[in-house]
Amino acid sequence: MSKLPQPDDERVKRRPISWKEFAITYGIMLLLVGVQAGIVVFSIFKRFNPFIQVTAVMLYWVIVAAVFLYVTNRQIKSHYDKPMRRLSEAAKKVANGDFSVYVEPAHTPEKYDYLDVMFADFNVMVQELGSIETLKNDFVANVSHEIKTPLAIIKNYTTMLKKNDLPEDIKLEYMNSIIKASDNLSSLVTNILRLNKLENQEIEVNTHQYDLCRQLCDCVLSFETLLNDKNIELIVDIEDKVIITADEPTLEIVWNNLLSNALKFTQSGGTVSLTQTSDSYSFTVSVSDTGCGMDSDTMKHIFDKFYQGNTSHSGEGNGLGLALADRIVEKLGGNLIVISEPEKGSTFTVTIPVSMF
Repeated sequence: MSKLPQPDDERVKRRPISWKEFAITYGIMLLLVGVQAGIVVFSIFKRFNPFIQVTAVMLYWVIVAAVFLYVTNRQIKSHYDKPMRRLSEAAKKVANGDFSVYVEPAHTPEKYDYLDVMFADFNVMVQELGSIETLKNDFVANVSHEIKTPLAIIKNYTTMLKKNDLPEDIKLEYMNSIIKASDNLSSLVTNILRLNKLENQEIEVNTHQYDLCRQLCDCVLSFETLLNDKNIELIVDIEDKVIITADEPTLEIVWNNLLSNALKFTQSGGTVSLTQTSDSYSFTVSVSDTGCGMDSDTMKHIFDKFYQGNTSHSGEGNGLGLALADRIVEKLGGNLIVISEPEKGSTFTVTIPVSMF
């Protein structure tokens, strides 16, 4: 006799048919045949006519068939019908938005069969759907909050500009506030669209050769005014020239977000450092600051969308910059790590393998 079939899923511990079940079934079949033989022998011994003998055997098998159907029906209801009804009811609840549903497997993990594995997978799916629903609700709430703030600024200052007796310097101040709020709103929408495309794998990486060091210098120069206004010392330690094959606009988003984040949290008179190294396998870019730093709880969420650990700077961003940088680096096959201590500053380090390009 060939080996009994093995389960395809390693979590399934119970075989569809065990040797014990086969032996019991075989014994029952022998018993039934034996009973039939006994009926025939008894009929012959009592010298019943052939009609009575055949009728007795047929009646016996009618009773056997009825008992078999009854037992089989109970087994199906117990092992398949009731569990599948429970699964169906749970699925209906999930379809109506209830993600607290849990379907209890019939056996412990060391005795799982295929139905138990299916229930376990269903429970994991419901848990994931509940997490996604929570994330979606949080995302909508965060977006609504972030959009309302600049819109309220624009509305308030526009209303005040309608006054005819405002001095010119006040009008200019109001208009600058409107422009800043509009820029923040535009940045928010742009980053949301970029994140959505990244997470849905809709951004194509268009690579070409260019000088990474030149790109880093250009990014630094774009923050020259802010560096001067905050009197922040910038220390740059990069190679003279490093030619890489990469998506230049996409990586520029990463460098700009890291530099912007460092400048935002560095007090006047502080220091921001930009370091770049490379070898034949990868290139590394680090941005360090002497700002307020972060505790361990903040670092756990620093790459979450809309998360802003230090609320004193919440008006200067929308909590999407680091999340966007992290998703871009991940898409490029690299990693972005952070080292930070409260009141001692932070260091963000990007490492991307050259082989990915």
